[in-house]
Amino acid sequence: MNLSTLLLALPLAAAALPAIAAPYTPATGEEIIATLPRRADPRVQALNTLRSQLSANPRNVALAAQLAQQHIALGRALADPRHYGHAQAALAPWWHDTAPPAAIRLLRATLLQSSHHYQQALADLDAIVRTDKSNAQAWLTRATVLAVTGDHAQATASCAHLAALADDLATAACLAGAATSAAGIAASERLLDIALARGANVPADEMAWAQTVSAELAQRRGNAGAADLRYRAALATAPGDTYCLAAYADFLLAQRHAAQALALAAPHVRTDALLLRHALALKQLGQTQRLRADITELSARFDAAQRRGDRVHQREQAIFTLHLLNNPQQALVLAQENWTIQKEAADARIVLQAAQAAHNPAAAEPVLQWLVRTGFESKELQALASQLRKTT
Repeated sequence: MNLSTLLLALPLAAAALPAIAAPYTPATGEEIIATLPRRADPRVQALNTLRSQLSANPRNVALAAQLAQQHIALGRALADPRHYGHAQAALAPWWHDTAPPAAIRLLRATLLQSSHHYQQALADLDAIVRTDKSNAQAWLTRATVLAVTGDHAQATASCAHLAALADDLATAACLAGAATSAAGIAASERLLDIALARGANVPADEMAWAQTVSAELAQRRGNAGAADLRYRAALATAPGDTYCLAAYADFLLAQRHAAQALALAAPHVRTDALLLRHALALKQLGQTQRLRADITELSARFDAAQRRGDRVHQREQAIFTLHLLNNPQQALVLAQENWTIQKEAADARIVLQAAQAAHNPAAAEPVLQWLVRTGFESKELQALASQLRKTT
């Protein structure tokens, strides 16, 4: 099957693409603040055609699904969350239905998980796979949401359904994303290596996803050299992939390669996640004047998100509050709130770091227990956990 459609949901679950949350005033009239797709762009023309057709027949399921799907794809490609709003608008006639058509339900689940409404997304996905066990995209999206929320056993079970429905690379990457233990990581890396070697003809977005997952596995087991090579390979495949850019920047910052992280993030600072990494790199480099400008801009963006009631950026806000505002108590509150919603390695890391900085190791107990219960393999998290346990 064509995995281009299958993979539309994945980056939205893995890392909700941050919005531009506050007005931006350019320094000069010459500054380019956005590059809009030209009207002659085939993607724009296709969207305009579909939008006109749907306007004339707003309850046409096929047209609504096609328009929403194209907006999601464009939002992902451009790291522009406005397209997710347009996608939701296309689904508006069915958005609150308890049993919408399957195609609409799957796209609704995709958008719900992009805004961290994970339980509602799972309810839709569960309903789909109960009646259509051959729906590969539903199984993959379900596996991703379950892994993000910390239910790795159920995520693995969902991945297993892909074996007969998708190619080996998608199945291997899905299973790797759900791996917790050292043994599971080792097995996943072997499967991914084989699948990547055979995956010359898979779509670029699928290849980049699998390469990024492989890089994260190497990072978790402490092999910095392999992780670096794999992140570079993923970005060579998909240079504008926001999730991979942020993950690689985090890796570089952890390795104290701030200049590389700065260069990586600099072209993408209109995206909140990468402006945050840009600021963190400036801090490591001691560039205080430029850092102050980044902190001012990030503060405005996070304030705007809070006024909207947007909780999608809570992890990033906790990182910002701890490392750039030097407020560990408030960072810990944000990190703990985020932990109730999602449980990835980065979510665990900020709780542990904030608890240590706030001299409150007891606050990290849910994360420490989760690490033990799941056997989650991560050299970095294990080191942080060990430091916290020594202070209790």
